[in-house]
Amino acid sequence: MKTKKEKAKVAETTNGHEIITGAEAILRALVEEGVNTIFGYPGGAIMPVYDKLLDYQDKLHHILTRHEQGAAHAAQAYAMVTGKPGICFATSGPGATNLITGIANAYLDSVPMVFVTAQVVSNLIGTDAFQETDIIGVSMPVTKWNAQVKKAQDIPDTLAKAFFIACSGRPGPVLIDITKDAQFEKVEFSYKKCTYLRSYNPTIPLRTRAIESAAIMINHAEKPLILAGHGVLISRAEKELLQFAEKTGIPVAMTLLGLSAFPSAHRLYAGYLGMHGNYAPNILTNEADLIIAIGMRFDDRVTGNLKKYAKNARIIHIEIDEAEINKNVTVDLEINNDAREVLKHLIPLVHEKNNENWIREFRILDRMEQEKVIKPETMPAEGKIKMGEVVRLVSELTGGDAIAVTDVGQNQMSVARYFKFSSPNSLVTSGGMGTMGFGLPAAVGAKTGNPGKQVVAFIGDGGFQMTIQELGTILHYGIPVKIIILNNGFLGMVRQWQDMFFDKRYASTELVNPDFVTIALGYGIPAKTVTERKELKDSIKDMLDSKGPYILDVRIDKEANVLPMIEPGASVSEVTLTYK
Repeated sequence: MKTKKEKAKVAETTNGHEIITGAEAILRALVEEGVNTIFGYPGGAIMPVYDKLLDYQDKLHHILTRHEQGAAHAAQAYAMVTGKPGICFATSGPGATNLITGIANAYLDSVPMVFVTAQVVSNLIGTDAFQETDIIGVSMPVTKWNAQVKKAQDIPDTLAKAFFIACSGRPGPVLIDITKDAQFEKVEFSYKKCTYLRSYNPTIPLRTRAIESAAIMINHAEKPLILAGHGVLISRAEKELLQFAEKTGIPVAMTLLGLSAFPSAHRLYAGYLGMHGNYAPNILTNEADLIIAIGMRFDDRVTGNLKKYAKNARIIHIEIDEAEINKNVTVDLEINNDAREVLKHLIPLVHEKNNENWIREFRILDRMEQEKVIKPETMPAEGKIKMGEVVRLVSELTGGDAIAVTDVGQNQMSVARYFKFSSPNSLVTSGGMGTMGFGLPAAVGAKTGNPGKQVVAFIGDGGFQMTIQELGTILHYGIPVKIIILNNGFLGMVRQWQDMFFDKRYASTELVNPDFVTIALGYGIPAKTVTERKELKDSIKDMLDSKGPYILDVRIDKEANVLPMIEPGASVSEVTLTYK
């Protein structure tokens, strides 16, 4: 005899397929795509999905953040450390619009994400109904693709397309907006992963002739320089990059989002590029006779004044997104393919070299920067605690094996400069958008994605207060992240620009801060304030050794600047090493 439940289940099938609600179809589609973690925040229009989520707790782990923006940043960090798409839920109206900063952040940083928002019932669309917003129109400029679903039968195919588009080619965020009535409506569920869409061709045939031409250029270059970006990590080409660099003896400089794709301790590591990057790679960009740009987009923070950029060099650009080639910098040879595939075919064609004389030029400039900037910043003998020494100590005490999460500003630049990365995908930061408030929720996402790794978040006192509510998420789930507040009582990077370019007129940048330790204790998180250098190292050790989450409020030099710096309008070779 069948039970009532079993009979009901038989009644809810047809043609061998279950009949389920649209809300459940969303969750089933996620399971079919291998999703196991969702970040989100419920509300009226998405309530049917959350109701069904209770039945999927054995398959789908939902993390309730304290704000939709926090959910978006946490999901992005999860994607960055796992290589899987980040999944985020939000309700209609303000719930959906609160995601926009996080969506834009993922879009500029090419991170695969699937956002599912709810919409008012179909017959109310366009009536200015309660909590109705045209999220499709709002999100269109900052998504790789978006779509609205009004019928339950369209949910499986639309989500399949969403995953395919988000994860293929140059990855990015997609958004699916689903009406409330479609969530209640019944559908005959079947699911087929999407592997092809007409007019969308993310897989480009390998340009073998261009690769052969690149090899000839590389073999004849006397001062070649590799500029490696986020595309190396996205294509998982870290091993190929290492093999290519070691065979050719070419120094490797990294963009901000490229950091951790190449070991910081390697003899061919040339340093961090850009406005606050290392002295040698910035100066010598304009001395190179060949630049091999791999998975990077010649962002303005990397190039400085374009009219003065790399005038002595021929440029090879390896880039999966054709729109980025010749957009900012005109190149001599374009290879519009996946970085890993290109490097695999290029390595056998290039000659073994050591480029000793060229590398010696980097070492000379490195020593200059070491004496004038790095040593005073990371190993000061006296005075106030410096950001750089905090980062150096964490890097040393973790062996560079932790995942470093940053907020945005001076804390971000200090981590980029002074943390020694030893493994791929160990930096989580906001690159293109430069979103203050990213760090705290991103730490939640990074630790959720890689629970076996130590996750240390470096956050300024300004950025910390932008998403401070996510301490509630840490409390709720007991997420053992380590948080260092680099507390200088200022919006540090803005103050630095006011110092350097606005005659020290500190307009609206000095902060009156709460007692962060008291706030942390209110959330059940152990915390400590550090004001003296003599207690810094032991305090960091205690933080790292703690079993659960921990907050360290480190009071640092209030008016220290991050140097070197390429000033606005300057060439990369005009980088300022010191400033008075």
